[in-house]
Amino acid sequence: MSSIKKLAGQTIWYGAPRIFARFLNFGVSLLGFQLFDPNGSYPYTQVYAVIPFLNILFTYGLETSYFRFAQTHDRKKLYNTLTVSMLVSSLLLTGVLFLLKDPLTSFMGMDDHPQYITWMIWIIFFDTLYTLPLSKLRLEERPRKYAFVNVFSILLNIALVLFFFYVARPAYEKDPDSFFAWFYDPAVGIGYFLLANLIASGVTLLLLYREFASFRFDFDKKLWKEVMYYSYPLIIVGFGGQINELLSRVVYQRVLDVGEKQEQFELGVFGANYKLAVLITIFIQVFRLAAEPFFFNQSKSEGAQRSYARVMKFFVIACCFMFLVVVLFLDLWKGLIASKYPEYAQGIYIVPILAMGSIFLGIYYNLSIWYKLTNRNMFGAYITISGAIITIVLNIILIPKFHYMGAAWATFICYAFMMVASYIQGQKYYPVPYAKKKLITYIVICALIYIIHEVIVRNINSAARFYIPIYYISAAVLFGLFLLLILKVERKELQRLPFLGKWLYRAA
Repeated sequence: MSSIKKLAGQTIWYGAPRIFARFLNFGVSLLGFQLFDPNGSYPYTQVYAVIPFLNILFTYGLETSYFRFAQTHDRKKLYNTLTVSMLVSSLLLTGVLFLLKDPLTSFMGMDDHPQYITWMIWIIFFDTLYTLPLSKLRLEERPRKYAFVNVFSILLNIALVLFFFYVARPAYEKDPDSFFAWFYDPAVGIGYFLLANLIASGVTLLLLYREFASFRFDFDKKLWKEVMYYSYPLIIVGFGGQINELLSRVVYQRVLDVGEKQEQFELGVFGANYKLAVLITIFIQVFRLAAEPFFFNQSKSEGAQRSYARVMKFFVIACCFMFLVVVLFLDLWKGLIASKYPEYAQGIYIVPILAMGSIFLGIYYNLSIWYKLTNRNMFGAYITISGAIITIVLNIILIPKFHYMGAAWATFICYAFMMVASYIQGQKYYPVPYAKKKLITYIVICALIYIIHEVIVRNINSAARFYIPIYYISAAVLFGLFLLLILKVERKELQRLPFLGKWLYRAA
Protein backbone atom coordinates (compact mmCIF):
# COMPACT_ATOMS: atom_id res chain seq x y z
CA MET A 1 0.00 0.00 0.00
CA SER A 2 3.04 2.31 0.38
CA SER A 3 3.18 2.59 -3.40
CA ILE A 4 -0.44 3.77 -3.43
CA LYS A 5 0.41 6.37 -0.77
CA LYS A 6 3.32 7.53 -2.90
CA LEU A 7 1.08 7.88 -5.94
CA ALA A 8 -1.49 9.75 -3.84
CA GLY A 9 1.22 12.14 -2.68
CA GLN A 10 2.47 12.71 -6.22
CA THR A 11 -1.07 13.24 -7.44
CA ILE A 12 -1.61 15.90 -4.76
CA TRP A 13 1.70 17.67 -5.40
CA TYR A 14 1.54 17.63 -9.17
CA GLY A 15 -2.20 17.24 -9.54
CA ALA A 16 -3.56 19.89 -7.17
CA PRO A 17 -2.18 22.86 -9.10
CA ARG A 18 -3.21 21.22 -12.36
CA ILE A 19 -6.72 20.56 -11.01
CA PHE A 20 -6.90 24.20 -9.93
CA ALA A 21 -5.65 25.34 -13.32
CA ARG A 22 -7.97 23.02 -15.25
CA PHE A 23 -11.04 24.05 -13.29
CA LEU A 24 -10.21 27.71 -13.77
CA ASN A 25 -9.73 27.03 -17.48
CA PHE A 26 -13.07 25.20 -17.44
CA GLY A 27 -14.62 28.30 -15.88
CA VAL A 28 -13.10 30.48 -18.60
CA SER A 29 -14.63 28.29 -21.30
CA LEU A 30 -18.02 28.55 -19.60
CA LEU A 31 -17.63 32.32 -19.65
CA GLY A 32 -17.45 32.08 -23.43
CA PHE A 33 -20.87 30.46 -23.48
CA GLN A 34 -22.21 33.30 -21.32
CA LEU A 35 -20.82 35.94 -23.67
CA PHE A 36 -21.68 34.33 -27.02
CA ASP A 37 -24.58 32.34 -28.43
CA PRO A 38 -23.97 28.90 -30.07
CA ASN A 39 -23.12 30.46 -33.45
CA GLY A 40 -20.71 32.89 -31.79
CA SER A 41 -18.98 30.17 -29.74
CA TYR A 42 -18.60 27.86 -32.76
CA PRO A 43 -15.05 29.08 -33.65
CA TYR A 44 -13.93 28.61 -30.04
CA THR A 45 -15.08 24.99 -29.83
CA GLN A 46 -13.62 24.24 -33.27
CA VAL A 47 -10.17 25.63 -32.51
CA TYR A 48 -9.97 23.94 -29.11
CA ALA A 49 -10.90 20.63 -30.69
CA VAL A 50 -7.92 20.96 -33.06
CA ILE A 51 -5.29 22.28 -30.60
CA PRO A 52 -4.98 19.06 -28.50
CA PHE A 53 -4.83 17.01 -31.71
CA LEU A 54 -1.95 19.08 -33.11
CA ASN A 55 -0.22 19.19 -29.71
CA ILE A 56 0.10 15.42 -29.87
CA LEU A 57 1.55 15.62 -33.38
CA PHE A 58 4.07 18.28 -32.30
CA THR A 59 5.24 16.40 -29.18
CA TYR A 60 5.07 12.92 -30.84
CA GLY A 61 5.21 10.96 -27.59
CA LEU A 62 8.47 12.46 -26.33
CA GLU A 63 7.04 13.30 -22.91
CA THR A 64 6.25 9.64 -22.19
CA SER A 65 9.55 8.59 -23.78
CA TYR A 66 11.43 10.99 -21.51
CA PHE A 67 10.07 9.28 -18.40
CA ARG A 68 10.60 5.84 -19.93
CA PHE A 69 14.25 6.32 -20.98
CA ALA A 70 15.23 8.39 -17.95
CA GLN A 71 15.14 5.11 -16.00
CA THR A 72 17.92 3.54 -18.11
CA HIS A 73 19.90 6.36 -19.80
CA ASP A 74 21.91 9.41 -18.85
CA ARG A 75 19.25 12.01 -18.11
CA LYS A 76 21.25 15.03 -19.27
CA LYS A 77 22.10 13.48 -22.62
CA LEU A 78 18.49 12.31 -23.00
CA TYR A 79 17.11 15.79 -22.25
CA ASN A 80 19.52 17.42 -24.71
CA THR A 81 18.69 14.96 -27.47
CA LEU A 82 14.93 15.20 -27.05
CA THR A 83 14.93 18.99 -26.73
CA VAL A 84 16.94 19.41 -29.93
CA SER A 85 14.59 17.00 -31.69
CA MET A 86 11.47 18.81 -30.47
CA LEU A 87 12.85 22.27 -31.23
CA VAL A 88 13.75 21.39 -34.82
CA SER A 89 10.51 19.52 -35.49
CA SER A 90 8.43 22.33 -33.95
CA LEU A 91 10.02 24.90 -36.25
CA LEU A 92 9.42 22.67 -39.28
CA LEU A 93 5.81 21.79 -38.39
CA THR A 94 4.99 25.41 -37.56
CA GLY A 95 6.35 26.43 -40.97
CA VAL A 96 4.23 23.75 -42.66
CA LEU A 97 1.09 24.94 -40.86
CA PHE A 98 1.70 28.52 -41.97
CA LEU A 99 2.18 27.34 -45.56
CA LEU A 100 -1.15 25.47 -45.30
CA LYS A 101 -2.87 28.25 -43.38
CA ASP A 102 -5.36 29.21 -46.10
CA PRO A 103 -6.71 25.68 -46.78
CA LEU A 104 -6.67 24.98 -43.03
CA THR A 105 -8.72 28.13 -42.43
CA SER A 106 -11.31 27.06 -45.00
CA PHE A 107 -11.37 23.47 -43.73
CA MET A 108 -12.14 24.66 -40.19
CA GLY A 109 -14.78 27.13 -41.39
CA MET A 110 -12.80 30.15 -40.19
CA ASP A 111 -12.78 32.22 -43.39
CA ASP A 112 -14.20 35.21 -41.48
CA HIS A 113 -11.48 34.97 -38.82
CA PRO A 114 -8.14 33.85 -40.36
CA GLN A 115 -6.29 35.43 -37.43
CA TYR A 116 -7.72 32.70 -35.20
CA ILE A 117 -5.68 30.13 -37.11
CA THR A 118 -2.52 32.24 -36.80
CA TRP A 119 -2.96 32.51 -33.05
CA MET A 120 -3.77 28.79 -32.81
CA ILE A 121 -0.51 27.86 -34.56
CA TRP A 122 1.57 30.03 -32.22
CA ILE A 123 -0.22 28.60 -29.16
CA ILE A 124 0.71 25.09 -30.27
CA PHE A 125 4.31 26.17 -30.93
CA PHE A 126 4.81 27.67 -27.45
CA ASP A 127 2.95 24.83 -25.71
CA THR A 128 5.25 22.32 -27.39
CA LEU A 129 8.45 24.10 -26.39
CA TYR A 130 7.64 24.07 -22.68
CA THR A 131 6.47 20.43 -22.61
CA LEU A 132 9.89 18.93 -21.84
CA PRO A 133 10.92 21.64 -19.34
CA LEU A 134 7.73 20.92 -17.37
CA SER A 135 8.44 17.19 -17.58
CA LYS A 136 11.96 17.88 -16.32
CA LEU A 137 10.50 19.54 -13.22
CA ARG A 138 8.37 16.47 -12.57
CA LEU A 139 11.24 14.04 -13.08
CA GLU A 140 13.49 16.07 -10.78
CA GLU A 141 10.65 16.24 -8.22
CA ARG A 142 10.44 20.04 -8.09
CA PRO A 143 6.73 20.44 -7.36
CA ARG A 144 6.80 24.03 -6.12
CA LYS A 145 8.00 25.54 -9.36
CA TYR A 146 5.82 23.13 -11.32
CA ALA A 147 2.78 24.33 -9.36
CA PHE A 148 3.75 28.00 -9.65
CA VAL A 149 4.17 27.86 -13.43
CA ASN A 150 0.86 26.08 -14.01
CA VAL A 151 -1.17 28.29 -11.69
CA PHE A 152 0.41 31.55 -12.82
CA SER A 153 -0.19 30.67 -16.48
CA ILE A 154 -3.90 30.03 -16.06
CA LEU A 155 -4.38 33.05 -13.76
CA LEU A 156 -2.76 35.25 -16.40
CA ASN A 157 -5.01 33.70 -19.04
CA ILE A 158 -8.10 34.43 -16.96
CA ALA A 159 -6.96 37.96 -16.10
CA LEU A 160 -6.48 38.76 -19.78
CA VAL A 161 -9.89 37.37 -20.73
CA LEU A 162 -11.55 39.41 -17.99
CA PHE A 163 -9.64 42.49 -19.08
CA PHE A 164 -10.67 42.17 -22.72
CA PHE A 165 -14.36 41.56 -22.02
CA TYR A 166 -15.01 43.42 -18.76
CA VAL A 167 -12.63 46.38 -19.03
CA ALA A 168 -11.74 46.97 -22.67
CA ARG A 169 -15.14 46.12 -24.18
CA PRO A 170 -17.19 48.39 -21.85
CA ALA A 171 -14.63 51.14 -22.46
CA TYR A 172 -15.02 50.70 -26.22
CA GLU A 173 -18.81 50.75 -25.98
CA LYS A 174 -18.71 53.92 -23.87
CA ASP A 175 -15.99 55.79 -25.78
CA PRO A 176 -14.17 54.14 -28.74
CA ASP A 177 -11.38 56.72 -28.45
CA SER A 178 -10.55 56.02 -24.80
CA PHE A 179 -7.28 54.37 -23.73
CA PHE A 180 -8.69 50.96 -22.73
CA ALA A 181 -10.93 50.90 -25.81
CA TRP A 182 -7.76 50.61 -27.88
CA PHE A 183 -7.42 47.01 -26.62
CA TYR A 184 -10.81 45.91 -27.98
CA ASP A 185 -12.06 45.26 -31.50
CA PRO A 186 -15.62 43.88 -31.86
CA ALA A 187 -14.58 42.02 -35.02
CA VAL A 188 -12.25 39.79 -32.99
CA GLY A 189 -15.17 38.49 -30.90
CA ILE A 190 -14.50 35.23 -29.09
CA GLY A 191 -10.99 35.29 -30.55
CA TYR A 192 -9.85 37.21 -27.46
CA PHE A 193 -9.93 33.86 -25.64
CA LEU A 194 -7.30 32.64 -28.11
CA LEU A 195 -5.25 35.82 -27.82
CA ALA A 196 -5.23 35.51 -24.02
CA ASN A 197 -4.15 31.87 -24.33
CA LEU A 198 -1.36 32.84 -26.73
CA ILE A 199 0.04 35.49 -24.38
CA ALA A 200 -0.17 33.09 -21.39
CA SER A 201 1.60 30.33 -23.36
CA GLY A 202 4.42 32.70 -24.30
CA VAL A 203 4.83 33.85 -20.69
CA THR A 204 4.84 30.21 -19.51
CA LEU A 205 7.80 29.51 -21.77
CA LEU A 206 9.58 32.55 -20.31
CA LEU A 207 8.96 31.25 -16.77
CA LEU A 208 10.61 27.98 -17.81
CA TYR A 209 13.46 29.72 -19.61
CA ARG A 210 16.11 28.37 -17.23
CA GLU A 211 14.97 24.76 -17.77
CA PHE A 212 14.54 25.25 -21.51
CA ALA A 213 17.87 27.02 -21.97
CA SER A 214 19.73 24.41 -19.90
CA PHE A 215 19.89 22.05 -22.88
CA ARG A 216 22.95 21.85 -25.10
CA PHE A 217 23.12 20.93 -28.77
CA ASP A 218 24.43 17.52 -27.76
CA PHE A 219 22.47 15.26 -30.09
CA ASP A 220 22.93 11.51 -29.67
CA LYS A 221 21.72 10.03 -32.95
CA LYS A 222 21.73 6.43 -31.69
CA LEU A 223 19.71 7.36 -28.60
CA TRP A 224 17.33 9.44 -30.72
CA LYS A 225 16.63 6.49 -33.02
CA GLU A 226 15.97 4.26 -30.02
CA VAL A 227 13.58 6.81 -28.54
CA MET A 228 11.79 7.38 -31.85
CA TYR A 229 11.28 3.66 -32.36
CA TYR A 230 9.58 3.62 -28.97
CA SER A 231 7.66 6.88 -29.33
CA TYR A 232 6.37 7.03 -32.91
CA PRO A 233 3.43 4.68 -32.20
CA LEU A 234 2.58 6.96 -29.26
CA ILE A 235 1.66 9.67 -31.76
CA ILE A 236 -1.25 7.52 -32.89
CA VAL A 237 -1.93 6.37 -29.32
CA GLY A 238 -2.06 9.97 -28.18
CA PHE A 239 -4.79 10.67 -30.68
CA GLY A 240 -6.96 8.16 -28.79
CA GLY A 241 -8.43 10.79 -26.48
CA GLN A 242 -8.86 13.37 -29.25
CA ILE A 243 -10.17 11.43 -32.23
CA ASN A 244 -13.80 11.66 -31.23
CA GLU A 245 -13.94 15.36 -30.44
CA LEU A 246 -12.13 16.24 -33.66
CA LEU A 247 -13.52 13.64 -36.05
CA SER A 248 -17.11 14.13 -34.88
CA ARG A 249 -16.83 17.79 -35.86
CA VAL A 250 -15.19 17.02 -39.20
CA VAL A 251 -17.84 14.43 -40.09
CA TYR A 252 -20.62 16.72 -38.78
CA GLN A 253 -19.65 19.35 -41.34
CA ARG A 254 -19.60 16.81 -44.15
CA VAL A 255 -22.71 14.64 -43.64
CA LEU A 256 -25.28 17.05 -42.19
CA ASP A 257 -27.26 19.00 -44.78
CA VAL A 258 -28.93 21.72 -42.69
CA GLY A 259 -27.23 24.89 -43.88
CA GLU A 260 -24.05 26.53 -42.59
CA LYS A 261 -25.68 28.62 -39.84
CA GLN A 262 -27.67 25.70 -38.39
CA GLU A 263 -24.60 23.47 -38.63
CA GLN A 264 -22.50 25.98 -36.69
CA PHE A 265 -25.33 26.40 -34.17
CA GLU A 266 -25.47 22.64 -33.53
CA LEU A 267 -21.69 22.37 -33.25
CA GLY A 268 -21.75 25.26 -30.77
CA VAL A 269 -24.35 23.42 -28.67
CA PHE A 270 -22.42 20.15 -28.98
CA GLY A 271 -19.16 21.82 -27.94
CA ALA A 272 -20.73 23.48 -24.90
CA ASN A 273 -22.23 20.24 -23.59
CA TYR A 274 -19.02 18.35 -24.40
CA LYS A 275 -17.35 20.75 -21.95
CA LEU A 276 -19.48 19.44 -19.07
CA ALA A 277 -18.05 15.95 -19.57
CA VAL A 278 -14.62 17.59 -19.26
CA LEU A 279 -15.17 17.59 -15.48
CA ILE A 280 -14.30 13.88 -15.57
CA THR A 281 -11.61 14.37 -18.19
CA ILE A 282 -9.88 16.91 -15.92
CA PHE A 283 -9.51 14.26 -13.22
CA ILE A 284 -8.21 11.74 -15.76
CA GLN A 285 -5.60 14.17 -17.11
CA VAL A 286 -4.40 15.10 -13.64
CA PHE A 287 -4.21 11.45 -12.60
CA ARG A 288 -2.11 10.65 -15.69
CA LEU A 289 0.38 13.38 -14.79
CA ALA A 290 1.31 11.53 -11.61
CA ALA A 291 0.54 7.99 -12.73
CA GLU A 292 2.78 7.73 -15.79
CA PRO A 293 6.11 8.39 -13.99
CA PHE A 294 4.82 6.27 -11.08
CA PHE A 295 4.06 3.29 -13.35
CA PHE A 296 7.53 3.38 -14.91
CA ASN A 297 9.26 3.76 -11.53
CA GLN A 298 7.26 0.84 -10.07
CA SER A 299 7.71 -1.46 -13.06
CA LYS A 300 10.80 -3.24 -11.68
CA SER A 301 9.60 -3.58 -8.10
CA GLU A 302 8.05 -6.69 -6.62
CA GLY A 303 4.28 -6.76 -6.75
CA ALA A 304 4.10 -4.06 -9.44
CA GLN A 305 1.05 -5.69 -11.04
CA ARG A 306 -0.79 -5.76 -7.71
CA SER A 307 -0.05 -2.06 -7.26
CA TYR A 308 -1.41 -1.33 -10.74
CA ALA A 309 -4.58 -3.28 -9.92
CA ARG A 310 -5.11 -1.26 -6.73
CA VAL A 311 -4.50 1.98 -8.59
CA MET A 312 -7.09 0.98 -11.18
CA LYS A 313 -9.66 0.20 -8.50
CA PHE A 314 -9.28 3.55 -6.75
CA PHE A 315 -9.23 5.30 -10.11
CA VAL A 316 -12.53 3.74 -11.22
CA ILE A 317 -14.15 4.50 -7.85
CA ALA A 318 -13.07 8.14 -8.14
CA CYS A 319 -14.39 8.30 -11.71
CA CYS A 320 -17.72 6.85 -10.56
CA PHE A 321 -18.08 9.61 -7.97
CA MET A 322 -17.20 12.21 -10.61
CA PHE A 323 -19.79 10.71 -12.95
CA LEU A 324 -22.50 10.91 -10.29
CA VAL A 325 -21.59 14.51 -9.43
CA VAL A 326 -22.05 15.43 -13.09
CA VAL A 327 -25.21 13.49 -13.97
CA LEU A 328 -27.15 13.69 -10.69
CA PHE A 329 -26.75 17.47 -10.58
CA LEU A 330 -27.16 18.04 -14.30
CA ASP A 331 -29.64 20.88 -13.81
CA LEU A 332 -26.99 22.75 -11.83
CA TRP A 333 -24.36 22.30 -14.56
CA LYS A 334 -26.93 23.23 -17.20
CA GLY A 335 -27.23 26.63 -15.58
CA LEU A 336 -23.51 27.22 -16.12
CA ILE A 337 -23.80 27.03 -19.89
CA ALA A 338 -27.41 28.03 -20.55
CA SER A 339 -28.29 30.77 -18.06
CA LYS A 340 -27.94 33.52 -20.68
CA TYR A 341 -28.45 31.53 -23.88
CA PRO A 342 -31.00 28.75 -23.15
CA GLU A 343 -30.31 27.25 -26.58
CA TYR A 344 -27.26 25.49 -25.14
CA ALA A 345 -29.54 23.36 -22.94
CA GLN A 346 -30.92 21.64 -26.04
CA GLY A 347 -28.01 19.21 -25.94
CA ILE A 348 -27.84 18.57 -22.20
CA TYR A 349 -29.09 15.00 -22.63
CA ILE A 350 -25.82 13.95 -24.31
CA VAL A 351 -23.74 14.76 -21.21
CA PRO A 352 -24.31 11.42 -19.34
CA ILE A 353 -23.33 9.50 -22.49
CA LEU A 354 -20.16 11.56 -22.93
CA ALA A 355 -19.38 11.35 -19.20
CA MET A 356 -19.54 7.55 -19.20
CA GLY A 357 -17.46 7.51 -22.38
CA SER A 358 -14.87 9.63 -20.55
CA ILE A 359 -14.67 6.97 -17.81
CA PHE A 360 -14.01 4.32 -20.47
CA LEU A 361 -11.26 6.52 -21.93
CA GLY A 362 -9.70 6.95 -18.48
CA ILE A 363 -9.71 3.19 -17.91
CA TYR A 364 -8.14 2.73 -21.33
CA TYR A 365 -5.33 5.12 -20.37
CA ASN A 366 -4.73 3.11 -17.19
CA LEU A 367 -4.73 -0.16 -19.09
CA SER A 368 -2.34 1.21 -21.70
CA ILE A 369 0.63 0.86 -19.35
CA TRP A 370 1.04 -2.76 -20.49
CA TYR A 371 2.23 -1.91 -23.99
CA LYS A 372 4.42 0.95 -22.76
CA LEU A 373 6.21 -1.30 -20.27
CA THR A 374 6.61 -4.19 -22.72
CA ASN A 375 7.67 -1.97 -25.67
CA ARG A 376 4.64 -3.01 -27.72
CA ASN A 377 3.43 0.49 -28.48
CA MET A 378 2.20 -0.53 -31.93
CA PHE A 379 -0.64 -2.38 -30.21
CA GLY A 380 -1.76 0.96 -28.82
CA ALA A 381 -1.56 2.43 -32.31
CA TYR A 382 -3.67 -0.41 -33.75
CA ILE A 383 -6.32 0.09 -31.06
CA THR A 384 -6.43 3.84 -31.67
CA ILE A 385 -6.68 3.42 -35.46
CA SER A 386 -9.51 0.93 -34.98
CA GLY A 387 -11.23 3.41 -32.67
CA ALA A 388 -10.87 6.16 -35.28
CA ILE A 389 -12.45 3.93 -37.94
CA ILE A 390 -15.34 3.09 -35.61
CA THR A 391 -15.80 6.80 -34.87
CA ILE A 392 -15.90 7.79 -38.53
CA VAL A 393 -18.27 4.99 -39.55
CA LEU A 394 -20.67 5.53 -36.63
CA ASN A 395 -20.68 9.30 -37.10
CA ILE A 396 -21.47 8.91 -40.80
CA ILE A 397 -24.34 6.56 -39.93
CA LEU A 398 -25.71 8.29 -36.83
CA ILE A 399 -25.20 12.05 -37.28
CA PRO A 400 -27.58 12.52 -40.26
CA LYS A 401 -30.41 10.96 -38.25
CA PHE A 402 -29.62 11.81 -34.62
CA HIS A 403 -27.34 14.87 -34.97
CA TYR A 404 -25.17 15.44 -31.85
CA MET A 405 -26.87 12.55 -30.02
CA GLY A 406 -25.41 10.32 -32.73
CA ALA A 407 -21.98 11.89 -32.24
CA ALA A 408 -22.23 11.26 -28.47
CA TRP A 409 -23.08 7.57 -28.93
CA ALA A 410 -20.22 7.22 -31.43
CA THR A 411 -17.87 8.56 -28.74
CA PHE A 412 -19.29 6.18 -26.13
CA ILE A 413 -18.97 3.09 -28.35
CA CYS A 414 -15.49 4.01 -29.57
CA TYR A 415 -14.05 4.45 -26.07
CA ALA A 416 -15.79 1.29 -24.85
CA PHE A 417 -14.15 -0.64 -27.70
CA MET A 418 -10.71 0.82 -26.98
CA MET A 419 -11.03 -0.05 -23.29
CA VAL A 420 -12.08 -3.67 -23.92
CA ALA A 421 -9.49 -4.22 -26.68
CA SER A 422 -6.66 -2.90 -24.49
CA TYR A 423 -7.75 -5.07 -21.56
CA ILE A 424 -7.89 -8.26 -23.64
CA GLN A 425 -4.49 -7.69 -25.25
CA GLY A 426 -2.92 -6.51 -22.00
CA GLN A 427 -3.88 -9.68 -20.15
CA LYS A 428 -2.03 -11.69 -22.82
CA TYR A 429 1.28 -9.83 -22.62
CA TYR A 430 1.32 -8.24 -19.15
CA PRO A 431 -1.31 -9.82 -16.86
CA VAL A 432 -2.55 -7.56 -14.07
CA PRO A 433 -5.03 -8.93 -11.49
CA TYR A 434 -7.68 -6.24 -11.94
CA ALA A 435 -10.85 -6.62 -9.87
CA LYS A 436 -12.80 -6.81 -13.12
CA LYS A 437 -16.18 -7.99 -11.83
CA LYS A 438 -16.22 -5.52 -8.95
CA LEU A 439 -15.30 -2.57 -11.15
CA ILE A 440 -17.91 -3.45 -13.76
CA THR A 441 -20.47 -3.70 -10.96
CA TYR A 442 -19.57 -0.22 -9.68
CA ILE A 443 -19.95 1.28 -13.15
CA VAL A 444 -23.29 -0.46 -13.77
CA ILE A 445 -24.59 0.68 -10.36
CA CYS A 446 -23.68 4.28 -11.24
CA ALA A 447 -25.59 4.02 -14.51
CA LEU A 448 -28.61 2.56 -12.68
CA ILE A 449 -28.47 5.32 -10.06
CA TYR A 450 -28.64 7.92 -12.82
CA ILE A 451 -31.60 6.14 -14.44
CA ILE A 452 -33.45 5.94 -11.09
CA HIS A 453 -32.84 9.65 -10.54
CA GLU A 454 -34.20 10.46 -14.00
CA VAL A 455 -37.30 8.32 -13.41
CA ILE A 456 -37.96 10.16 -10.14
CA VAL A 457 -37.52 13.74 -11.36
CA ARG A 458 -38.64 13.59 -14.99
CA ASN A 459 -42.14 12.54 -13.98
CA ILE A 460 -42.51 15.85 -12.15
CA ASN A 461 -43.34 19.11 -13.90
CA SER A 462 -40.16 21.19 -13.76
CA ALA A 463 -42.30 24.29 -13.18
CA ALA A 464 -43.79 22.81 -10.01
CA ARG A 465 -42.81 24.48 -6.73
CA PHE A 466 -41.52 21.24 -5.22
CA TYR A 467 -39.50 20.16 -8.29
CA ILE A 468 -36.18 21.69 -7.19
CA PRO A 469 -36.25 20.30 -3.60
CA ILE A 470 -37.16 16.81 -4.86
CA TYR A 471 -34.49 17.02 -7.58
CA TYR A 472 -31.65 17.81 -5.17
CA ILE A 473 -32.91 15.53 -2.38
CA SER A 474 -33.06 12.64 -4.85
CA ALA A 475 -29.55 13.45 -6.12
CA ALA A 476 -28.09 13.75 -2.61
CA VAL A 477 -29.72 10.55 -1.31
CA LEU A 478 -28.64 8.46 -4.30
CA PHE A 479 -25.11 9.86 -4.14
CA GLY A 480 -25.03 9.10 -0.41
CA LEU A 481 -26.16 5.51 -0.98
CA PHE A 482 -23.32 4.92 -3.43
CA LEU A 483 -20.88 6.46 -0.95
CA LEU A 484 -22.11 4.12 1.80
CA LEU A 485 -21.76 1.16 -0.56
CA ILE A 486 -18.12 2.02 -1.31
CA LEU A 487 -17.32 2.65 2.36
CA LYS A 488 -18.73 -0.74 3.28
CA VAL A 489 -17.31 -2.86 0.44
CA GLU A 490 -13.87 -1.20 0.36
CA ARG A 491 -13.56 -0.64 4.11
CA LYS A 492 -10.36 -2.68 4.57
CA GLU A 493 -8.64 -1.05 1.59
CA LEU A 494 -9.74 2.44 2.57
CA GLN A 495 -8.57 2.00 6.17
CA ARG A 496 -5.03 1.61 4.84
CA LEU A 497 -5.13 5.00 3.14
CA PRO A 498 -3.75 8.10 4.91
CA PHE A 499 -6.26 10.52 6.48
CA LEU A 500 -9.37 8.73 5.21
CA GLY A 501 -8.24 5.45 6.71
CA LYS A 502 -7.74 7.00 10.15
CA TRP A 503 -11.22 8.52 10.02
CA LEU A 504 -12.79 5.18 9.10
CA TYR A 505 -10.84 3.40 11.84
CA ARG A 506 -12.10 5.82 14.48
CA ALA A 507 -15.64 5.47 13.15
CA ALA A 508 -15.47 1.69 13.46
